[in-house]
Amino acid sequence: MAGLVVSGTQVSYIGQDCREIPEHLGRDCGHFAKRLDLSFNLLRSLEGLSAFESLEELILDNNLLGNDLVLPGLPRLHTLTLNKNQITDLECLLDHLAEVTPALEYLSLLGNVACPNELSSLEKDEEDYKRYRCFVLHKLPNLKFLDARKVTKQEREEALVRGAFMKVVKPKASSDSVATSPECHYTPLPSASRELTSHRGPMSFKAASTAPHDSTLRRKIASGDRDGPPLFPQLVWRSRRCPGEVSLYLLWEKLRGQQVYPR
Repeated sequence: MAGLVVSGTQVSYIGQDCREIPEHLGRDCGHFAKRLDLSFNLLRSLEGLSAFESLEELILDNNLLGNDLVLPGLPRLHTLTLNKNQITDLECLLDHLAEVTPALEYLSLLGNVACPNELSSLEKDEEDYKRYRCFVLHKLPNLKFLDARKVTKQEREEALVRGAFMKVVKPKASSDSVATSPECHYTPLPSASRELTSHRGPMSFKAASTAPHDSTLRRKIASGDRDGPPLFPQLVWRSRRCPGEVSLYLLWEKLRGQQVYPR
């Protein structure tokens, strides 16, 4: 059979672009194989693996295995590598492994989104990876190696105390959320006053300055006349008629108080 390499109890079927485990592979080698290497294929399912009841090592690197990965009961399996697959749900995987691989001591998940390090995302750092290790050891306390790194006594103790709280929950993008355009920034101004050239009140300065009943006031301010009608009674009356004139009266009163005369 092309691509099949058998050496004692070790069986390798590497780089054959198979999408599922060939039936004849389990039929011919399942009864004696203790180590099975199926790396660099296109596996999305592990159906047919149940024929390998005596497996102790299983290599599944560089395939297309995702969160729907299902392993048969493998009571003797102590080594499992799933590097460079498409696994994103860490907790689901660990719960499944705890059930079907009770003797597991070596696990490697490098290159999966579920393993947060620089191989999966440049946004992840060492602290993310430490939390990940703590959570994995909480779920699988019998592990001796995780991702080619030996489990330390300190990590094991920390997993007992804090492991349950190390799960990272990623927020899901809501379909109802509206994306904010980078060109649309929040502003407390009314919608009619958001342009730099349209910052005006209820009545524009031009409209207020050209009101017929405003001509007397403007002449008094321009000529420096410090006498005039009392401010507040007329201010109240004019604010009802023409809100824009309020600012002109305030300016006029300020000039009177400071004895400043425009030229």
